[in-house]
Amino acid sequence: MTQAAKLIRITYIALLILALVAPMLGLYPVFVMKLLCFAIFACAFNLLLGFTGLLSFGHAAFFGSAAYATGWVVKSLGWTPELGLLAGVVASGLIGLVVGLVAIRRQGIYFAMITLAIAQMVYFVCLQAPFTGGEDGLQGVPRGALFGLFSLESDIALYYLVVAVFVGCFLAISRIVRSPFGQVLKMIRENEPRAISLGYQVDRYKLLAFVLSAALAGLAGSLKTLVMGFATLSDAHWSMSGEVILMTLLGGVGTFFGPVFGAGIVISLQNMLADKVGSWVTVIIGVIFVMCVLAFRKGVVGELQAYLERRRRAVAAPDA
Repeated sequence: MTQAAKLIRITYIALLILALVAPMLGLYPVFVMKLLCFAIFACAFNLLLGFTGLLSFGHAAFFGSAAYATGWVVKSLGWTPELGLLAGVVASGLIGLVVGLVAIRRQGIYFAMITLAIAQMVYFVCLQAPFTGGEDGLQGVPRGALFGLFSLESDIALYYLVVAVFVGCFLAISRIVRSPFGQVLKMIRENEPRAISLGYQVDRYKLLAFVLSAALAGLAGSLKTLVMGFATLSDAHWSMSGEVILMTLLGGVGTFFGPVFGAGIVISLQNMLADKVGSWVTVIIGVIFVMCVLAFRKGVVGELQAYLERRRRAVAAPDA
């Protein structure tokens, strides 16, 4: 194991320990849970953009549809939270399958605009459907009891469930990317004609990556509904797609921890500045984003990894 790999592993372990003891350190559990939900969302988006090379402008559709699906089955049908999460993942995965079947027929900006157009259709459904609550959204969604046994009404109980789900998603995405399937996705990102010439069914790989990304984004939306107790139109609005793109680019596209870092920056800024500057928070975040893009073209984590790699090569060069 290289020095950089050891450092990354130690960092991950330290962050996991920090997450486990965060409530004991005085960090507000609901804030950290919201951050982790958006971190899952950003990681799901990064699976598509960073490792497959597909830019989607419509990921809010999956986040929002799952949020509404979970909120409705838990509140109206009395389903337990784990079934509510499953309903949200299935709903977003099915919508992702439909969107993917249409969108993967095109590339580049055309792919992105198709996802945006269909996402706006989903937004319209969320606005007009009778079970969504219209402009008021779904309010008062209960947390319920996990498997009907363990109450999640306590912030601490739900917090550790969210941490467990986040760690599971992070490890799953890491495993997917490092698998042979993930290597094919990277090849498609780098040189799609080459992948086709080698006999790979590129459209199938892209469709599967799209559905996986949609399902994980849906899981993030479902968790967010349980944490906050509501699902609103902002979850399915196009601006939510913009936020997840911002998080991913800010942290570092194509890195494992970059989207988590980017989500942490954006959510923390929103939490700290919302009550101080009001709607100007978006302007401030935009300025910070522009500055980071100019200073860190690969994102904060991406530039850090590149720096560590340059140091490793510089140390290894004299030995060679």
